[in-house]
Amino acid sequence: MIKKVISIVVLALVIVACSSSDDSNTNTAASDNFDRQAMLTHWADTIIIPVLDGLNSELELLIQAKNTFVATPNQANLDSLRMAWLSAYKVWQYAEMFNIGKADEIGYYKQMNIYPTNVTLIESNISNGSYDLGNSGNNAAVGFPALDYLLFGLATTDADIVAIYSTSVNASNYTTYLSDVVEKMKTLTQTVVTSWDSGYRNDFISRSGNTATSGVNETVNDYINYYERGLRSLKFGTPAGVFSNSPLPEKVEGYYSKIYSKELAAEALNAVQEFFIGEAYNTTVTGPSLKAYLEYLNKADISSSILTQYNQARTRMLVLNSNFNQQIQDDNNKMTQVYDALQVGVVLLKVDMIQAMQINIDADYVDNDGD
Repeated sequence: MIKKVISIVVLALVIVACSSSDDSNTNTAASDNFDRQAMLTHWADTIIIPVLDGLNSELELLIQAKNTFVATPNQANLDSLRMAWLSAYKVWQYAEMFNIGKADEIGYYKQMNIYPTNVTLIESNISNGSYDLGNSGNNAAVGFPALDYLLFGLATTDADIVAIYSTSVNASNYTTYLSDVVEKMKTLTQTVVTSWDSGYRNDFISRSGNTATSGVNETVNDYINYYERGLRSLKFGTPAGVFSNSPLPEKVEGYYSKIYSKELAAEALNAVQEFFIGEAYNTTVTGPSLKAYLEYLNKADISSSILTQYNQARTRMLVLNSNFNQQIQDDNNKMTQVYDALQVGVVLLKVDMIQAMQINIDADYVDNDGD
């Protein structure tokens, strides 16, 4: 019932916002004088580009670990490859929210982190030895979740997994597919990095007004969308059964590796909080931010409430099993309690914050409760 009320409130706000202008793409500028360009510059130069560069570097290390394992499949090299996968996956939790520019154009996140991965499709691709990983039909057979299966889920023991890549009949097909998935992730990321370095950064910063296509408005929309969909719904709501008749524990992130669901979710929550306060990536330095913007607008109460909800969600997350699949089976209520804390944050971001900043929510995701 609460969820339905929230949806109605948000929809009403969107209708009011749309009725105030003949064209949301030419929304009148905000009446404040907050330096949006300074905030965009800080976002681009100390958060977004460093995150993407960091991910690119981690994926290069993943390629190196993959090459070593493919050349010599053994337990030690499998362990190293798994650790490289986890390290890159954790940085991805910071990158996924920036679905703007080239990332949006190429469907970046859809090729990097669609879970649960489609095991049937992966095995079919491997068996056939013929596939186009760039085809959208393969989005659920690539990226980090596909590697989760390929590195942890092929067999019940590590010795058997190593054997599949070394002595099985289809060993060469498995190593080729593993290599292709990793190389594709690196190519996609390099494409996004190159775009930012070759002109998109300047374009992003230059769009400092308050229109549907301005840098702030696009980024805020994607930020809220990621918080609501990527963090709240996919990591907690969907596997906990919030949107279905029963829990779906097989839909947790990191299903095959088993012990990293909590670690990945914690990184994602850190990422959204750090972006909100304007903390530069991998530092404690802060700059112009959504928090600072709200305080400039004399809305420190909203800013404080948002941070309180982030911390409440984190507190509830800390008591969870590192394996969310197991947590759902043992005590699903603890999963839904994290979801509930995150849901309060959705209202604060999607209603209170965007109203204060006079930003319209994109019509294509007025309500994501059905995710």
